[in-house]
Amino acid sequence: MNGLSKARTPCLPLKVLLLLLTGFVLTGCGEGKVTPVSPQAALQDPLEVSVDDSMQAMLRLEPVVWAEVRETLRVPGRIEVDETRFARVGASVTGRIVELGAAVGQPVRRGSVLATINSTELAGTQLAYLKALSQRQLAERAALRAEQLLDADVIGGAELQRRQAESQQAQAEVSAARDQLRVLGMSVEAIDALARTRTVNSISQVVSSIQGTVIERKVTQGQVVQPADSIYLVADLSTLWVVADIPEQRAGKVRAGEMVEADVVALPGRRIKGRLSFVGVTVDPETRTVRARMDVANPDMDLKPAMLATVLIRSDPQRMQVIPAAAVVREGNRDHVFVQIAPSRYRLRLVSLGDESDGRRVVLGGLLDGEQVVSEGAFHLNNERRQRATQGGGSIKTEAGNG
Repeated sequence: MNGLSKARTPCLPLKVLLLLLTGFVLTGCGEGKVTPVSPQAALQDPLEVSVDDSMQAMLRLEPVVWAEVRETLRVPGRIEVDETRFARVGASVTGRIVELGAAVGQPVRRGSVLATINSTELAGTQLAYLKALSQRQLAERAALRAEQLLDADVIGGAELQRRQAESQQAQAEVSAARDQLRVLGMSVEAIDALARTRTVNSISQVVSSIQGTVIERKVTQGQVVQPADSIYLVADLSTLWVVADIPEQRAGKVRAGEMVEADVVALPGRRIKGRLSFVGVTVDPETRTVRARMDVANPDMDLKPAMLATVLIRSDPQRMQVIPAAAVVREGNRDHVFVQIAPSRYRLRLVSLGDESDGRRVVLGGLLDGEQVVSEGAFHLNNERRQRATQGGGSIKTEAGNG
């Protein structure tokens, strides 16, 4: 057409096809600029790789099989004190600590003196007890004297009854004062000695209620303490708990009595084995976990409370498809395996896998029963595939779906 520049020749699909068949790739329109490449590289699938005899000799194939599998749940854990073998030792009276008789880490017996307290409260209660004893003696003598006077027809029966009531009241006050001394920590023997000697003693001893080891001291000498305060924490460390925090999504599959193993970070190479002795019935609202525990003997005292651990909980065996764990190739942050599609020819396939158990991975999807996968040499095979895809100009990508 007049006055118009000549139009460029459009790109036709037929032309593209002809160039591909003759070993060229079209890179531009109009000018017809092309770049020569290998026809085999232009058509090669970047997920497939063919190997020669030397590479084939490095590979080992295994079929997808069914096997009895125990699912293993790995959760964080820690060592804790057995709460049934633990005691908070405190004062029974208000007073000032004048002596501390135990240090952290020291073994103690039941009844061992841990601290000494000087208490004016204790002294006042002892004095009240002694007064009650004196009042009782006077009331008893008055009642006995009233009986004699009644026999001599000096007083009437009403007076005798009044004095007997006073005697009973005095006895009740003695019993109440004695019970108060027991509450303040005095033993029966010490109370009897107080009644005999009539000597007030303001010193109170704090004793251990169990046999174990002092794991914490909460006071210093000279400090004033009250009955609600803890002075020492004592625990029997011969038996401890391995406690695990199970995510609530997995807690429904965990039962008491299941096999448990624990790896303690501070004791590399040592694995603790046992069974779950308890699984919690509530969920922690902050961590969204369920507490479970295993009892473990600690005769050598090498396990310490608050040590960190990894707990492995094994479920009941189930029959599932499995492949060797060594067959898994991580590509694009996802799990893949090489599946044999022809002799000396393999394809990288995206798969869905479960947890590892005894060197095997559970197959959740992506593989058929009996398919041959590369169990040894998969890493080298994937490097070969990537290298050839790069040299052939193809982009390295993974499948969007299974198979």
